[in-house]
Amino acid sequence: MSKAAATKPQFVRLLIAAGKAAPTPPVGPALGARGVRSMDFCKEFNARTAHISPGVPIPTMINIQPDRSFTFVTKTPTVSYFLKKGAGIEKGTGRPGHETVGTVSLKHVYEIAKIKATDEHLKHLRLEAIASTIIGSARTLGLEVVP
Repeated sequence: MSKAAATKPQFVRLLIAAGKAAPTPPVGPALGARGVRSMDFCKEFNARTAHISPGVPIPTMINIQPDRSFTFVTKTPTVSYFLKKGAGIEKGTGRPGHETVGTVSLKHVYEIAKIKATDEHLKHLRLEAIASTIIGSARTLGLEVVP
């Protein structure tokens, strides 16, 4: 590793199931390659996500320092997870815009927007702006938004 790379913190983005982090892929290789003990991360992550129902996908941003210590930030579950749950479907359509696989109400969209508004990177946006991006995600999944 070059000297410049050794002095800069590294960022790793992972999507990990709540309470189910284990030193297996994707967590183990992503952290092991950067010299972090993945078991330490897994214990801390599982403790921090214990209040969330197991298996919910949690976007996680891991900041690895040059001394191999780390900090991490967990965000709210993904929009597609909430939409699939709300519509009661396993997966979205293979042909967005051509096939509709389910419906989701506008009330659901605003509930999701309220949850996502707590994320640090979305705090500056209005609820309507967040809701409109969620409607776009719903269309991509093949969901129809109904009033």
